[in-house]
Amino acid sequence: MAVVLVHGNPETEAVWQPLLGELGRDDVTCLSPPGFGAPLPNGFGATYTEYRDWLVGELERFDEPVDLVGHDWGGGHVMNVAMSRPDLLRSWATDVIGIYDPEYVWHELAQVWVQPEAGEKLVATMMGGSPEERVQRMVGLGITPEVALGMAAGLGDEMGRAILLLYRSAVQPALRELGEHLPAAGARPGLAILATEDHFVGSDEMRHRQAARAGAKVAVLDGLGHWWMVRDPAKGAQVLTEFWDTVE
Repeated sequence: MAVVLVHGNPETEAVWQPLLGELGRDDVTCLSPPGFGAPLPNGFGATYTEYRDWLVGELERFDEPVDLVGHDWGGGHVMNVAMSRPDLLRSWATDVIGIYDPEYVWHELAQVWVQPEAGEKLVATMMGGSPEERVQRMVGLGITPEVALGMAAGLGDEMGRAILLLYRSAVQPALRELGEHLPAAGARPGLAILATEDHFVGSDEMRHRQAARAGAKVAVLDGLGHWWMVRDPAKGAQVLTEFWDTVE
């Protein structure tokens, strides 16, 4: 079965390179959401529903259901597909299931991105500067220098626009309302990846609660943070492979 990886913000498919090496498979496809390592098409509004529809269209190109894996907002897109088009999936895995908890509050950066003017100022700072400065900012977030170098070229004004549009489309109560449909994702086997030091995506308790509602297994990555696939790709590959081996 084909594996499809979808990354998030502020990333390009380079974030998956360490994990790809550990998976050692030749049937893995990395899909880049528009604005995040791929062009923003004319008329694309970069809302979370438009990203869901984009991903559905990409998955419909495959001859059979896939094992779909999402990180960060890519994990959100994965869940939106799992809740609406489970027929396209053999299985799904996400590391952001906690964001659908009724008690979840967006992290501090997201709370700035949704504010007029303040959001534009922050993304201009994040996306600007020389390539070397962009690399250093990403290293400061916890990404390895090698991966940061591969991602830096994808940062720019287009990604900045996509960030603002996407987060502003998902202001609460949008996520809570989406979370009401989470049990529908249980139509296909699911895996909630819980990196214990990832503080962007809700508490451990939130993630366990929402995994249970989605009927998903939980893989705990103790001591790893938001970029678990970069920091310990061997462990990431192990938990994914073990999960896929259980899917009938």
